[in-house]
Amino acid sequence: MPGIIGRKVGMTSIYSAEGKSLPCTVIEAGPCVVTQIKTQDRDGYEAVQLGYGDRKEKNTPNALKGHFKKANTSPKAKLVEFKGFDNVNVGDTIDVAIFEAGEYIDVIGTTKGKGFQGVVRRHGFGGVGQSTHGQHNRLRAPGSIGACSYPARVFKGMRMAGQMGNKRRLASNLQILKVLADKNILIVKGSVPGANGSTLTIRK
Repeated sequence: MPGIIGRKVGMTSIYSAEGKSLPCTVIEAGPCVVTQIKTQDRDGYEAVQLGYGDRKEKNTPNALKGHFKKANTSPKAKLVEFKGFDNVNVGDTIDVAIFEAGEYIDVIGTTKGKGFQGVVRRHGFGGVGQSTHGQHNRLRAPGSIGACSYPARVFKGMRMAGQMGNKRRLASNLQILKVLADKNILIVKGSVPGANGSTLTIRK
């Protein structure tokens, strides 16, 4: 599945031909540089590695400096491998022109981190109900998490408080509404995971 690396700009809305307001996400997709071509003989599989975004020379490890030098490009901040590309060479530039309006794509991103959250916010618990019988501090508590003598333990997967968000998520089958090739902009219908400015992987 060929694709490209991009950056989430933000959300807006546009009107369809029928006059309906459509929520959509603006994505800056590319341009990306082909930094490596994986082959079956050498690597055991076939793929094309793309690099996106600039990275400071002083913050780039020496091994990666040599990797980018071989591709005759400046250090890149993000590297992602894609399958399905044909007739590309190391150093070529891949831009938003590989997409067309009306196509359906998958977008992968990292969701916003919410920090450590309780069960009411994280899982939608309702609390322990009415504040009666001296239950002054139990309204947002999880309640019982297991029995005493049997099983005498807490089952794995119990919904409890913990880290919320900051997970890699896939939004599939998003329709491309517009392609602005001169600005490397994709406008897709609906929302994509991640905060504004976060890096996204877009694939067909």
